[in-house]
Amino acid sequence: MIRTLWLLLFIVVFNSCKDISKQDKPIIQKPIADVFAEFYEFKKSINPIEATKAGYSKYNDTIANYISDDYILHLKDRYTYFLDELGKYDSTQISSEDYMSMRVMEWDCTVKLEGVMNPMVTVASPIYDLPSFELMPLFQIQSLHLYVAQLASGVSVQPFKSIEDYNNWLSRLDDYLIFLDTSIDKMKRGMDTGVVLPKVLTLKMLPQVRSFIDVPLEENLFYQPVLNFPDGLSDVDMDIITSNYAAFIKDKLTPKYEMLNTFLTEEYLPVCRDTDGLQDLPNGKETYQYLIKLHTTTNMNADEIHELGLSEVARISKEMDSVKNEIGYKGDLKSFFNSLRNKKELMPFSKPEQVIESFNAINNRIALRIDSLFNLTPKAGFNVRRTEAFREASASAEYVPGSKDGSRAGIFYVPIPDAKSYNVVHDEALFLHEAIPGHHFQLSLQQENTNLPEFLHPESMGVFVEGWALYAESLGKELGIYTDPYQYFGMLSMEMHRAIRLVVDTGLHAKGWTREKAIEYSLDNEAESEESIIAEIERYMATPGQALSYKMGQLKIRELRTKAEKSLGSNFNIKEFHSQILNSGSLPLVLLEEKINNWIVLQQK
Repeated sequence: MIRTLWLLLFIVVFNSCKDISKQDKPIIQKPIADVFAEFYEFKKSINPIEATKAGYSKYNDTIANYISDDYILHLKDRYTYFLDELGKYDSTQISSEDYMSMRVMEWDCTVKLEGVMNPMVTVASPIYDLPSFELMPLFQIQSLHLYVAQLASGVSVQPFKSIEDYNNWLSRLDDYLIFLDTSIDKMKRGMDTGVVLPKVLTLKMLPQVRSFIDVPLEENLFYQPVLNFPDGLSDVDMDIITSNYAAFIKDKLTPKYEMLNTFLTEEYLPVCRDTDGLQDLPNGKETYQYLIKLHTTTNMNADEIHELGLSEVARISKEMDSVKNEIGYKGDLKSFFNSLRNKKELMPFSKPEQVIESFNAINNRIALRIDSLFNLTPKAGFNVRRTEAFREASASAEYVPGSKDGSRAGIFYVPIPDAKSYNVVHDEALFLHEAIPGHHFQLSLQQENTNLPEFLHPESMGVFVEGWALYAESLGKELGIYTDPYQYFGMLSMEMHRAIRLVVDTGLHAKGWTREKAIEYSLDNEAESEESIIAEIERYMATPGQALSYKMGQLKIRELRTKAEKSLGSNFNIKEFHSQILNSGSLPLVLLEEKINNWIVLQQK
């Protein structure tokens, strides 16, 4: 009888334990802050250049070989581990702020793990956290060989202030040479499996590679750091460093570029494809759908985004037509685009320095009104700088954040291939996007926010980062800098450019469009020059899906602002709305919408 009672008691306790295990989370072994810190250390280790950009010196001597098989296996293991760790927490155990950060981390790990499971895609690029195609690791824009050359100049994010810095860079370049070897191996595997670049992109890459072969030593970008030594180094140290850099360029770097050039020219180019879109590759359709999810943080498909793009192009065209009529132009919109491209009054410069001075003047005008829209402003400064010559022909304007400690200011890079043909029609909108209150504001505030875990300080979600910057362009009238219809038309042109991206990116990669059709569509609907449109279309060919993020993010932020204005009426505060958008770091759109909806409810109460 006693044994029976004990048996019954055991069964009751055992079943109770089973019920608890179903209902409760496992016992937490460490604070969520420790998981955040561990995740950020992992992110820096797999993106060492991003760590350098953020001001962390631990990884200044290395580059991740992010297309290697070992690297990809490491990603699978670690993303799985972190998802398991996050599964131990729920909203009742941590603060609402930490829970939001946890959900951002969970989204990041989930979508990146999905990416590394895809046989074509590797999603941890050391540059901008964009997807990199394992079998197509080099292309003509946003590619590691270009970013390394930018670092080599000595005026980018790679530090050159001490002997250790100079030695770190040579060590980092040794890793880069290994990456180039792996790239050739992977591209050969791509040649065997039909996963190769469009021929037109390879042709654009060849002069980039050759520019580091047929160049005198003192003009070589990789030699520039030894021509601009910092104060404090002895003559002996400078002589040793100079000798080491010269030997590296002559004995290692130049031969590697010669090998790469020979491979690209003689083996790779002849088998490159004549098609342009991702759907033409094995697993291309599924890969593109994944990239849509990665870059938009939505579950929309290519057809839905294509239709949204067509709708936005039609809406913006109507507004453009109104501004054209206000200016007094009698022709149709397409002929107006052509007149803008060639209007001498919009090309007032003769020297690149004048372009930079003009942007600085825009900055001074914005400063007079910025407090009317923002409570939150960053401490960090920034500089406007001309894009380096070696990448200027294929580059777009861009912003590179400063270091977290403020020792290095942010940089707004402006390509000026020909100052005399530089057109100013977009400049006000471009400054709002790249600098204030666009990327410089958002990314600097994100870095400076001590309430966020550090893994949320870098650039992160492109749909948020680029969506905010495009939304910032619309603030020009409120900031008092769209003072004539040409400047406002420039803003509409910038928005049109991003709306067109929804059409042509999906057209190229999901609907069978050719490069030529995408170029023609763009020329018909925007005022960009044919040269810049060609560069843009080829960018979309190289980085499928990334260009969707701008418009998708902007539309969501504008939608949330309109909802808040209608819901709160006279109680709506634009400064507080902008603070709510900017004070939680980069969020997936679903989490941003949830946050703003909750804020609206609280304001109503």
